[in-house]
Amino acid sequence: MHRGRGPLARGERLQIMLSPEELAAVDDFRFRNRMPSRAAAVRELFRLGLASAGLVNSDGRRSADFGVLDS
Repeated sequence: MHRGRGPLARGERLQIMLSPEELAAVDDFRFRNRMPSRAAAVRELFRLGLASAGLVNSDGRRSADFGVLDS
C-alpha cells in the first residue's frame, strides 16, 4: 500500500523483534556502510537477502535510495 506522500513515502510498517546479537550486527552494518538510520540498514539488508534468494533484482542501489522494491 502506497499512501502517496512522495517518492520516499512508505505505506507499510513492519515491527520486528531482534536479539541483542542481531541488533549489534544491524548496527555494525549500518555504521560500516554509513547508513542514515537503523531502518535504512534493515531495508538494505532485507533487499540484499531478497536479491540473494533470487526474489528481486540486485541493481546495486544503496540504502541512500531509501527503497527495497521499485514502486
